[in-house]
Amino acid sequence: MKDNQLTQPSRRAILKKTLAVSALSVTGVGTLVVPTVSFAASLSKEERDAMTPEAVINHFKQGNLRFRENRPAKHDYLAQKRKSLAGQYPAAVILSCIDSRAPAEIVLDAGIGETFNARVAGNISNRDMLGSMEFACAVAGAKVVLVMGHTRCGAVRGAIDNAELGNLTGLLDEIKPAIEKTDYSGERTGSNYDFVDAVARKNVELTIENIRKNSPVLKQLEEQKKIKIVGSMYHLAGGKVEFFDA
Repeated sequence: MKDNQLTQPSRRAILKKTLAVSALSVTGVGTLVVPTVSFAASLSKEERDAMTPEAVINHFKQGNLRFRENRPAKHDYLAQKRKSLAGQYPAAVILSCIDSRAPAEIVLDAGIGETFNARVAGNISNRDMLGSMEFACAVAGAKVVLVMGHTRCGAVRGAIDNAELGNLTGLLDEIKPAIEKTDYSGERTGSNYDFVDAVARKNVELTIENIRKNSPVLKQLEEQKKIKIVGSMYHLAGGKVEFFDA
């Protein structure tokens, strides 16, 4: 047996570990009934539906830990592509920034068929994004809406510095409410990345508020505990995805 076979966790083992807590709470007894998935496969409907929103979040936390420790799961993307051809059953929809340094699937060590991904500068929500997230959850069955901001965000910096450029000007205007609502006593400029990061965090919080305010569909699903809407920050230095209250 090769060394990497001893140290590399299979996808089956990964999902067993991350789903164990939620399975115990469902059964109410000491016997764990845990859905499994083959080493290379994308999620099946049965496997996805057996996950709670909390289990999905924990699954991504474990994936991010693997990313930070440089021991990603051995994804067989061709096998995942083939299995998901007839249907897709992602566990989450992720709204993140277009920044090339913050690819959600990679930093969460997710494979083909695991996540819906919506990307826009500054991870803002608008009608089109809300409609996409409603499809992901209400129609396709995703369990989590994850809003992911990141440190040293250029869009946030541009909003702070009042950058203007064609349609970008209007996009940055959507971020500016976060500037006003950020409690920060230091230098409030785009050259101060501590302030930029503080605004980026507040922007995630406001995006979540806007999702709940402007999408009765998603708000109702959350109130029914069918989904969970969660914020997070990806730290470019170190690679950690910090989940808010999750």
